[in-house]
Amino acid sequence: MNEVRCPKCKEVFKVDESGFADIVRQVRDKEFEKAVRERESLLEEDKNKAVRLAEAHIKNVLQAEAAKKEAEIAELKTKIKLMEAEARNRLQEEAAKKHAEITELKIKINTQDAEKQLAVSRAVHKAEQERDRFAGELKAMETECQLREISLKDKHKAELKTKDDMIAYYKDMKAKLSTKMVGETLEQHCETQFNQIRATAFPNAYFEKDNDIKTGSKGDYIYRENDHEGNEIVSVMFEMKNEGDETATKKKNEDFFKELDKDRREKGCEYAVLVTLLEPDSELYNSGIVDASYRYPKMYVIRPQFFIPMITVLRNTSLKALEYKAELALMRSQNIDIMRFEENLETFKSGFSRNYELASRRFKTAIEEIDKTIDHLQKTKEALLSSDNNLRLANNKAEELTVKRLTRDNPTMAAKFAELGS
Repeated sequence: MNEVRCPKCKEVFKVDESGFADIVRQVRDKEFEKAVRERESLLEEDKNKAVRLAEAHIKNVLQAEAAKKEAEIAELKTKIKLMEAEARNRLQEEAAKKHAEITELKIKINTQDAEKQLAVSRAVHKAEQERDRFAGELKAMETECQLREISLKDKHKAELKTKDDMIAYYKDMKAKLSTKMVGETLEQHCETQFNQIRATAFPNAYFEKDNDIKTGSKGDYIYRENDHEGNEIVSVMFEMKNEGDETATKKKNEDFFKELDKDRREKGCEYAVLVTLLEPDSELYNSGIVDASYRYPKMYVIRPQFFIPMITVLRNTSLKALEYKAELALMRSQNIDIMRFEENLETFKSGFSRNYELASRRFKTAIEEIDKTIDHLQKTKEALLSSDNNLRLANNKAEELTVKRLTRDNPTMAAKFAELGS
């Protein structure tokens, strides 16, 4: 059992679960119906306000154009009056001049012969013809001005009727289009814009609808462009979003960022661009190209009028980046050549150092052996010199040796040598 306190009398009474659920359902249904009615009234009021604003804007535009046309008509009338006054003045001057000439000729007629009178008559006739011609031209100009005025009025009426028909058409289309139809209209608009300049501005570009749903989702359009060697210059995943004014649930642009970034990564595109008419009163999105990379990498949000400029900006940026990549690759290859040269130089230096060290050790060994040999020869020389000295002493002793010295202190040998001598 659930206890329920009356908000007025503060009395507490118990109800079972079914009764409590029934009370909750009644309160919830009444609140929901009240919220729905309030929401419907707000939506109807917003719709009426939007229609009134559109009608007021179009009326202001039409009134401005009507005022402009009226000003043009007034200006033409002023010009016509000026032309008429000028023509009248010129005609009066010519008539006065001719009248003076006629008067002068008439005076001369009275004093000249019949031949001169005939000439005067011809001159008078010619002057009258000129006067009639000027009068005819003036009348033709007046008729032409009247016809132009009538034509401008008819043209103005036709333009007003055309604009009224357009207002009625867009009102009808606005009432009939659903959110999906409005979105498809935006896609067709962007595709038409691109196809109008595809042949001249983007001859090597691929711009088609994304129909690949293997990953479970897809964007609206994919733009890819390669150079003549088949290297990809730029790739963009496009998503077009719009909704009618009468849509009950208003979406925000940020609601589509996550899915768009997912589609970009799954389809291998470098950039992601949301072409949107959502949040029409947002100063941020109405200011131009909005960089949304603070939320997701390489993501931008634009209005439809920036569709072609956005492609051009990304394409030019990628072309410049491609040039930088080529220069960087060249520099890297040059650096690799320099590194290889340095490696070869270090290899040569280490090999040369090793060979020099080996040769130095062997040279040192050879020097030591030579020094040892020199020392040995020196000792041999000293020994030979010592032997020569001993031989010299021995030779001296041999030369000093006599029989007398040999037999001294040896009577036996003295006797024998004596016998030999005898």
